Amino acid sequence: MTDTVKLISLAVAAPEHVILQKQALEASARLFADRFEDFRHLARVFDSAGIEKRHAARPLSWFDEPHGWQDRMEAYAEVAGGLFVEAASCALRQAGLEAGDVDCVVTVSSTGFTTPSLDAQLARRMGFRADIERVPVFGLGCAAGVSGFAIASRLAQSRPGAVVLFISIELCTLAFRLDELTRPNIIATALFGDGAAACVLRAGGGGLAEVESTGEHLFPDTLDIMGWKIDDGGFGIVLAQSLPPFAERELGPAVTTILARNGLRPEDIGRFICHPGGMKVLAAMESALSLVPGTLDHERAVLAEYGNMSSPTILFVLERAIRAGLPERAAMIAMGPGFSASCVTLRRVA
Repeated sequence: MTDTVKLISLAVAAPEHVILQKQALEASARLFADRFEDFRHLARVFDSAGIEKRHAARPLSWFDEPHGWQDRMEAYAEVAGGLFVEAASCALRQAGLEAGDVDCVVTVSSTGFTTPSLDAQLARRMGFRADIERVPVFGLGCAAGVSGFAIASRLAQSRPGAVVLFISIELCTLAFRLDELTRPNIIATALFGDGAAACVLRAGGGGLAEVESTGEHLFPDTLDIMGWKIDDGGFGIVLAQSLPPFAERELGPAVTTILARNGLRPEDIGRFICHPGGMKVLAAMESALSLVPGTLDHERAVLAEYGNMSSPTILFVLERAIRAGLPERAAMIAMGPGFSASCVTLRRVA
């Protein structure tokens, strides 16, 4: 019998700069209120977002000035590199391993990029072997915390005993745009923060949880729901108002289909671990998954403390769920650009 893949360790990290939601509102009002007549109406999202603070790659004063691609990507390379090393080193230390033990590294990010990719740039600093397999993945957005985890777990399954390091890094705040006088940009300013997470996966014994199944669902004709608009100034957020009602209507059947492909039903899941995209999205997910309102408590706690960090956010939630004690079976769920839903089921290790 083939050994199942285990989540061996999980570590999270965030940049040093902290922005309180009150500070974010004050700064946004100073920068937008006189130029965007709808700002005062939209400003209510800062209070209703359920966010108390978030971490940022740069101090609040940095966002007072316009920035182009060079500024943004230089900041990304510096801060994402530091978070990569911090989160990865902590996850390896928890697993009782060293960087030289890693056979494959999967890195997901959709808020910045470097070429060569971060894993190559940091290989010497980390101490990776020359024969390490590198899998950098861009463009999966908020769903990448789950879909990237699934990719890493399948690589671990294909090479029993191999150590696979999965890293999710997003610096959402670097996409802040002074020139985007739009509803999505104001909402993004109220919602998004920065963070990173790292996991060690390996087929074999022990670990925090067993990876039981993975699956995705790509919804047709939904390219306009979420993504980036890319121009000379950088990334510009695409975020449709229809997202919460879409999630409430479509997520349940999609998750049911994914689970069914793996011989499971929603009733088999003891705890859904969801990506907290926002308070409205969390309420929509609870409705879609037939959960009692307020069930997704770890999700709301992470949202309050860190904001929506895109892909690593669900791993922050998973870390709390593990500390609280996983049920016999849990399912991680995230939605992202495509528009898509990703699902991974985990079983408690006896």
